[in-house]
Parts: sequence; C-alpha cells; structure tokens
Amino acid sequence: MKLKGLSTFYVLLATQALSMIGSRTSGLAVGIAVFRLTGHATPLALVSVCSMAPWIVLGGVGGALADRFDRRTLMLAANVGYTLSSGLLLLAFLSGHFQLWQLYAITLASGVCGVVETPALQASVAMLVPDKHRDRANAIQQLSYPAAVAVAAGFAGVLYAAVGVVGAIVVDLGTFIAAMAVLAVVQVPMPKASRSGADAAGRWWLQPVFGFRYLAGRPALLALCIYTGAIVAFASGFWALTTPYVLDRVHATRTLGFVIATGMIGGIVGSLVMGAWGGTRPRIHTVMLSTVASGAFMMLAGAARSPVALGATMFLMSVSIPFANVAMRSIFQAKVPPELQGRVFAAMGQLNALLSPIGSLAAGPLADRLFEPAVSRQGWKAVGWLVGNAPGAGIGLLFVFAGLAIMATSLAAWALPAIRHLEANLPDHAAEPTQAIPEPSP
Repeated sequence: MKLKGLSTFYVLLATQALSMIGSRTSGLAVGIAVFRLTGHATPLALVSVCSMAPWIVLGGVGGALADRFDRRTLMLAANVGYTLSSGLLLLAFLSGHFQLWQLYAITLASGVCGVVETPALQASVAMLVPDKHRDRANAIQQLSYPAAVAVAAGFAGVLYAAVGVVGAIVVDLGTFIAAMAVLAVVQVPMPKASRSGADAAGRWWLQPVFGFRYLAGRPALLALCIYTGAIVAFASGFWALTTPYVLDRVHATRTLGFVIATGMIGGIVGSLVMGAWGGTRPRIHTVMLSTVASGAFMMLAGAARSPVALGATMFLMSVSIPFANVAMRSIFQAKVPPELQGRVFAAMGQLNALLSPIGSLAAGPLADRLFEPAVSRQGWKAVGWLVGNAPGAGIGLLFVFAGLAIMATSLAAWALPAIRHLEANLPDHAAEPTQAIPEPSP
C-alpha cells in the first residue's frame, strides 16, 4: 500500500529521525575512539571538513538531480550508499587495523550520499505540505534532529562502554536498512513547472550552477545565504570541538553523553515552541533574534566548567537554533518555486560547505597549537577568570570568540535594509502561472 501526502511527510520524518539516531550514535562512538587514540582535536575537525567537501564540489549536481529525477529514488539510492559506507567502516574496525585515512575516505563517501539525499528531501517538503502548515512542518522536521541527537548522545556512551565502536556501527547499519524499507513504499510527487521553471530549462551542464544564477538574480536572497554561510563557519568550529571540549572539562564518556543529550533537549523544546508559535512576521526578525541569542549562549558555554553548567548552556543555545532554521527554511520555500528548490537549496548547502571548513579547519589547529598551550602560560591570568585554567579552558576561550563573532555578524546583517525588508520586497512564488514541465534543450 502506497503512502501519500502529509502521511508521507511524517513517515519520512520518522525514518529520518531513526537514521539520525544511528548515525549520531556511531559518530559519537567513533569520535570517542579517535580522540582516545590520538589525544588531539584536529582529527575530529578534519572529519567535519571531509563531510563538507562533497558539498563544495558536487552540491549543485545534487540539486540538479533533485529537480530532474524522482526524489524518492534518489533518497533510496543515498541510503544504499550510506549502508555501504558504514559497512566499510565496520570492516575497518573489525580488522584491528583501523587508520584515520580510512575514516576520512568513508566520511567523504557518506558526504556524497548526503549531496544526493538532502536536496531531494528539502525540495519534497513543499510538495507534501500545504503552505498554511509549512512553519509547523518545518518545526517538526527541525525537532527530529535534536531529538535524535539527544537519544544518540545518551545511548552512545552506554553503548560504547558495553560493545564499543563496532556495536555502535552495527546499530547505524540497522537504521539505514529500515530507512530503505520505508522509502520503498512511499510516494513523493514531482512538481509542475512554473514560468521560472521554463526559464531554468537549458543545457544539462549548466544545471549544477543554476541555483547560484537564481540567487544572483535576487541579491537579497543571496545576501541572506552568505550571512547564513558565515554563521555556519563560526558555528562549525564549535560543533567540531564539542566532544574533546566536554571530555577535557568532565573526563567521562557517560557525562559527555549526558551533556550533549541535555543540550539537544533544548533543540526539542525550541522546535516545539516554534511549531506552536510560528515565529514573527516578517520571519527575518525571528532568524536574527534567535541567532544573536545562540551566539550569546555559545559564549556562556565557553565559560562553563561543570557538567550542570555545560548542559545548561548547551540547552539554551539549542533552544534558540530551531527558531532561526525554521524561519529561514520557510522564507525560501515561500519565495522559490517548488520545481527550482532542489537546485536553490543545493546552492545554499554548497555555499555553507564552502564556508564551513574555514571554521572546522581553523578550530582544530587553533585549539591544539595555540589556545590549549596558552593555558599554562603566564599571561593566561587575564582570561583565566572567565574560562578557568584547566584542560579545555583554551577551547572554551575559542568558543567565547566564536559566539561574539556570531552576535556581531547577525547584528550587522540585520542592519542591512535589503535583508531586513526582503520578505516585503520579494514576491512569493505562488503568484506565478504554471505549465507543463519542459524538456531541457540538448
């Protein structure tokens, strides 16, 4: 029996959440194993870079595929790829000869699968959910990530202690198999073309860059994407260093799971509140206010030194993030025609991927070679009152600077009239006439 419409959306969300639980569980377990093996934060930062690298090179290709081919089939193929990648990682650990280069290569392969899956999934929301339900649907979708991470964080420490990294990867494989079974029975409709869609049809080799061409013709949307990419760059360093930072502060894998799970509960709360409230009108105010708040809470996380303080600051930061993500996604779903959203969302992801490695690549070496060694030097007393002088204090100061940068960037972007008045000045796509989908010219 085939599922249709809103039921498909909710089933896909549930499947995505289950898959995320498996991926985050194995990801945290692998992170713990790598940090214990090397004692350095840089390898974990490099994993983040490897996950983003396919977006830099192939992001536009993923968007073009999502607008041209059946999106359900693309998501199914991506999950097959995830399964093969996780299987190779499992074999690497089972062999007893695991090496970091294997993790980097497998992460790159999984990233390619993400390039195929993510635009297809994002572009499907507008086809499955009516506009009047979209803010709530995006909030529920946003909720699935922190809920999955919270479960995974609490589960990963216990699972790692019980069966090690191998058991965590086996769990991940099981969730991918479940996802493939669900994708085999759902239907995801493809959109009819609007006038913009007709204009988008053209030579196939130009389709991967169409998203950027579309955004370039709408400077306010492009500016909003660049702003988002800058925030992602600052935040990526924080997320890349969260595991070594918390381990340095609390010295226990089970406490690491507790702290991360507590933080992710904040994401659940934020998503629920955003789903019930719907945010401000215009939505851009929700984006900016919540991002400023997340920067402030990141600064507090850098100063936190106990499990309770770390959990509380992670909770508050995670509460604020869904407000920005949901409002941002709804803005683009309202302004971009559905048949173009695969390429436009892919362009956004590609831009984020171009900027995100800046934070991840810088964070590891800065922590290992500058900030952490500085803790034992004489001049540290000037900042030691804020972040302490024990292991992890250097990364904490790095988090303080990153949070301050997020706040300053958001306030500067909010001050720009083009961004502040974007929703009033750019019409919604709903007003455009539709027509049959044209075939791209050869």
